[in-house]
Amino acid sequence: MSDFEWVAVYTLLGGFVGFMSGLLGVGGGGILVPLLTSIFLYQGADIDNVVHLALGTSLACMIISSTASIRAHASKQNVSWAIFASMTPGIIVGAFITTHMATHINSLYLSIFFAFFMALIAGMMFFNWQPKTSATPTKLRDLIFVGTGIGTISALAAVGGGFLTISYLSYKNFPMRKAVGTSSAIGFPIAIAGTIGYMVSGWSKTTDDPHTFGFICVPAFLAISISSFIAAPYGAACAQKLSDMHLKKIFAAVSLALSLKMFLSFV
Repeated sequence: MSDFEWVAVYTLLGGFVGFMSGLLGVGGGGILVPLLTSIFLYQGADIDNVVHLALGTSLACMIISSTASIRAHASKQNVSWAIFASMTPGIIVGAFITTHMATHINSLYLSIFFAFFMALIAGMMFFNWQPKTSATPTKLRDLIFVGTGIGTISALAAVGGGFLTISYLSYKNFPMRKAVGTSSAIGFPIAIAGTIGYMVSGWSKTTDDPHTFGFICVPAFLAISISSFIAAPYGAACAQKLSDMHLKKIFAAVSLALSLKMFLSFV
């Protein structure tokens, strides 16, 4: 395929990811990682670094898609800025440190972790499993601790931040739409910290490829970011029209499909 055709593929992928990001509040990384992994493998990327490249590029794209999603959800008063501010420090620390550790993990193990995590998400959402809600007030110390865990997992499975944030806020009795909106906002610091981390940690490993910036594929980042930014508000608008149960079922179906896709890429 020509460079123009690959840009067209990235653009279509970005439109789909942006819509799903707005709909589900997951930042789009969970969709991008398995699909970009397959695309990069087809393009001849180094198999030892292909998942790192997909993760880094996905997190970079999430900067733009989460910005659009934040605007859409904030306009509908669905973002808790107090929760966002309290969790952000832990998220940044967890995500940045983990990106450096991830460079020493084989792509196969990263793909297995991603596939397992996505399958777990699918099962929990499909069967509507969730811990009993808590009546205790949310403390700053707890939010920082939870944020660190979310940032850590998000650096290894890009969708983790959205799912874990939604699960935690649901546990704390947040309405589903409020949890989705706040999750979309929390995706922004996750994306920033993860992008910087993968850019720095991959700097010396991708010097032979003029299209990469660390573990970030620049053409994919640009094309996906622009189209996802345009599509995200339409997903957020659809989220307002669907029930909480429908949102959860869609989330489960997408997660299971992506888990299988990631697993089959390395079989």
